[in-house]
Order: sequence, then C-alpha cells, then structure tokens
Amino acid sequence: MLNFYLNQSIWEKDKSNFQKDESMKLKIKYNAPVTLTFAFISVFILFLNPVFKGQLTAQWFTVPGWEDMDFSNAFQYLRLFTHISGHAGWSHLVSNFTFILLLGPILEEKYGKIPFLIMILVTAAVTGVINIFLSPLPLLGASGVVFMMIILISITNIREGEIPLTFILIVILFLLKEFVYTPEDGISQAAHIAGGACGSFFGFLANKKRRVEKDNN
Repeated sequence: MLNFYLNQSIWEKDKSNFQKDESMKLKIKYNAPVTLTFAFISVFILFLNPVFKGQLTAQWFTVPGWEDMDFSNAFQYLRLFTHISGHAGWSHLVSNFTFILLLGPILEEKYGKIPFLIMILVTAAVTGVINIFLSPLPLLGASGVVFMMIILISITNIREGEIPLTFILIVILFLLKEFVYTPEDGISQAAHIAGGACGSFFGFLANKKRRVEKDNN
C-alpha cells in the first residue's frame, strides 16, 4: 500500500513537471503580420523573378518614370503600390528589410496593423507619384518605406512645443546621405526624401491626435 502511494506521488510529480516543461516551451509567434507578410511577399517575388527571366519584377513590381508612364493604362496605377515589393537583387532586398524587420514590429505594435499598413501604402503611392513626375527612370524597392519608418520612429512620443534632437540629427544624416554621399545609381533620391517626409507627416499627425484625445479626457 505504501509503495502504491509512493508510486502515485512520483507519477503526479512527474506529470506536474511534464506539464510545466510543456508550458515553458518556446513558440514561434507571427508577431508582426503586416511587416512579416510584406517581407515574405518581397522574398517570394525576388525568388520567382529568374523563372520569368526578370520580367516579373520589371512588369509588375516597378513603377515607371515619366518617359514610360502611360496614364491611359489603369494597370500602371497598381504599380504605384506594388513597386515596394520589387527589388533589383538580394543585396538590395536585404539592406531594406534589415531595417524594416527591425523597425516594423515596433511601429506596427504602437500604431496598430491597419494604420501601419495604410502608412506603407500611402508612402508607396507618394514615392511612386514623385518618381513618375521627377525621374525618367523606373523605381523599385522599399527604400522609401525604410526612410518613412526611420523618421517616424525618431519622433515617436514627441511632446508639444518640442522637437527631438534625434529627429534633427536623423534628418541631417539622411539628407547628407542622399545628396552628398550617394552616387548616381539610378535610384530616385526624390522618392527617398518623399518617404522621409511621409514619416514626418505620420509622426506629427499621430502625436497631434494623441494630444487632442488627452485634452478631451
């Protein structure tokens, strides 16, 4: 009888330890749906591009410059949004998504999935339109979105009547990179600056909204 109770006690202890170990197992979480889906789509497009002899990105995920833009073609307007998922190569993609995967989840958690998605799409449209009217060359890639995120995160939680020094420094470094240290590589500097301007607009708009809500409460 004693052995029975001892065995039962040991079994209950082992069961408890097993349940504890199960609860302590790490789980992979799809923590930032917008950011991760954006990344996976871009990787998938670049992976498939050689299968279509480079025409997948060229035809679907590139916004044309003013020389090739056909305003009578409705499909061209779709490319205003899709071009941010097209990349010239793996180094181009990795350089962009190193920042996006770092900053995206923070911004997505702060502003919410839908508002964050809208920010990305608006930035894509603005950079696309800027490129159509100011550049004869096509534009592809998420660089404008990257600059939007960098500027947006630098002015998070800005207080009324204050401009963060980090924001000023980032703007200076950003402009230096675009106009002084970036060679002519066919990538539209105007589109990058437009992305940064979108980040500034979204940041100040969000902070203004928070102040209004705070005053109403």
